[in-house]
Amino acid sequence: SKKRFEREWREAERAAQYADKTDQDINATKADVEKAKQQAHMRARVAEECKNDYASHLQKYNKEQSQFYFNDMPVIFNKLQNLDERRIQKLAQGYILFSDTEKHVMPIIGKCLEGITKAGTNVNEKNDTMVVIEQNKSGFERPGDVEFEDYSQGINRASSDSSLGTPKGHMDILGKNKSKNFWLFKRSKPTVMEDFGHLPPEQRRKRLQQKLEEISRELQKEADQSEALGKMKDVYEKNPQMGDPASLATQISQTSQNIERLRGELNKYETWLSEAGVRGDALRYRAHSFNNNGAHEVLSPDAAHSDESTPDPSQAIYAEFDDDFEDEERAAPIGKCTAMYNFPGASEGTISMEEGEVLAVVEEDKGDGWTRVRRHNGDEGYIPTSYVTITLNK
Repeated sequence: SKKRFEREWREAERAAQYADKTDQDINATKADVEKAKQQAHMRARVAEECKNDYASHLQKYNKEQSQFYFNDMPVIFNKLQNLDERRIQKLAQGYILFSDTEKHVMPIIGKCLEGITKAGTNVNEKNDTMVVIEQNKSGFERPGDVEFEDYSQGINRASSDSSLGTPKGHMDILGKNKSKNFWLFKRSKPTVMEDFGHLPPEQRRKRLQQKLEEISRELQKEADQSEALGKMKDVYEKNPQMGDPASLATQISQTSQNIERLRGELNKYETWLSEAGVRGDALRYRAHSFNNNGAHEVLSPDAAHSDESTPDPSQAIYAEFDDDFEDEERAAPIGKCTAMYNFPGASEGTISMEEGEVLAVVEEDKGDGWTRVRRHNGDEGYIPTSYVTITLNK
């Protein structure tokens, strides 16, 4: 509006000057003079309108400028100031709440620390190490001495070692089941789950197999005792002067109950072992058959056999584990994983790893929280699934 007013005013001045010049020119006609005056008058009127318009816009501009600087902007700044004041106030209230909460929690933390100190002073390192030994020992027997077999006399085995031999006396037979202990150390069972579900899969299978072996040995002893009692009963019936057959009835009944109980436990542990993923040929500790007079056929580490071709069951136990590990080592990787945390791998059947280490996945997690992996050097073991990021092959 200002530029337009300036332009029109200049045009009006030039038109007025031209009209004066034409009026003073003696050669100009009266028509030319009138025309120049009319043009100057028209330009003056347009310049006056532009002046009024410019004045109106200038007044409006000054009013809006004053509204912005003296009203709108201070209101915005005041709102920002109030917002910052509220922020400071809330921050101060947060500090006060944090301080009050800390004052309330400190006694609880102090009690927790006192409990930790008390628990630390009550630690019994000998008992703790014994618990670790109980949970991780294999339970296998130490191998006995190899016997001399004199083939020159046609003797395959010493007849005294046969588990089916005639008992030397009834006192030795009756005390046999109580005095003999097949464990390396005399121990009490730790308070663990009966199916060993708290252990990693590999260790669980091993402990279940050991339990089956132990039950089979006990079952064989009970069968031996039952057979011996049956023979003693026959002897007493044929020779009453040697003893009363009725005196053996309680012992025979107790032995039969023990055999039935052990059979039930054997079936139970075989079921758990099959659920743990063991192959069918791994169940080698089952009592296969019993006849009416107590004769039996049991695979046990201490059972002697008269046939040379029959392998030693204790050797079959170790061969079984060797076969299992060889089959697993030949398994092709199904993916890879990257360790997110360090894992010591202190338990039996596990493997240690460091953060960032890349391992090959051999067996997926089957719902128990453990994954079987393999290193580049061939070492295999179980690791916690939550400790790694797994990528399976497509």
